[in-house]
Amino acid sequence: MSDNELGAFLRARREALTPAEAGLLAGPRRRTPGLRRTELALLAGISVEYLARLEQGRDRNPSPQVLGALSEALRLPLDARLHLRNLSKAGPQHRHICAMAPGPVREVRAPVRALLDRLGPTPAAVVNQPGDIVAHTDGFARLAGPVGLLDGDPPNLPRFVFTDPRARTVFPDWDRVADQQVAALFLSVTGSDPHMAELVRELTVTAGPAFSSRVGAPTPLRARSGVDRFAHPEAGELRLAYEVLEPAETDGQHLVVYLPADEATEVALDALMGRRPGTLRAVRA
Repeated sequence: MSDNELGAFLRARREALTPAEAGLLAGPRRRTPGLRRTELALLAGISVEYLARLEQGRDRNPSPQVLGALSEALRLPLDARLHLRNLSKAGPQHRHICAMAPGPVREVRAPVRALLDRLGPTPAAVVNQPGDIVAHTDGFARLAGPVGLLDGDPPNLPRFVFTDPRARTVFPDWDRVADQQVAALFLSVTGSDPHMAELVRELTVTAGPAFSSRVGAPTPLRARSGVDRFAHPEAGELRLAYEVLEPAETDGQHLVVYLPADEATEVALDALMGRRPGTLRAVRA
């Protein structure tokens, strides 16, 4: 096995990407069908010399921003971006980065689970600091399951919003939802939490500028309440009023409850949950 897997991967993907696929003109006298280093460097916004060092293994510690830019320039799908991220973590500077730190809390206290049970058909979910959905009502499963939001292991809101192509259809106001996800994430990030910092590095690579540009921009405050538009394949477009609640002992978790924001959504949610009309009362927003 090569001791320069990161560089070999970058070079192989560069040579496999045609200029047309990268949005460039092929030009005359090309000896290979792939991109030249100068072309990839230009697309990624880095120097040719730095790209050469990466490919040759003379630099094995690129920043997440550089990896994200290269992923965008190389048109990498999500699985390839994750592989690239893993290759960048293979060096000794990344080993055991989270080994001694406690992970995010995924166990939900019994009183909070009892509250979820009491909510019945109401869509509600318990979310921890990195955005993992650690518990939810049956109503939330009927709402979120068909759109793919619960596909992850564990399901994670920021990953879905930024890396799942379905998210931009599910959330018609995707830019605002993305801003709120970054706000919620950075409310939890501290210098002493390597798990949260690792998620930020991961999304910087896998989501590219869609995520990294928001990291450098002024971050809005996380909204504790509001209305989201949600496109459901069976119920159509819904207007959901949400409230973010934090139990007294949070363990870094919060409860998000969704209610219909208008009569049309009330009727659609009742039908989706298989309940009689008026079970989920609309919140006028």
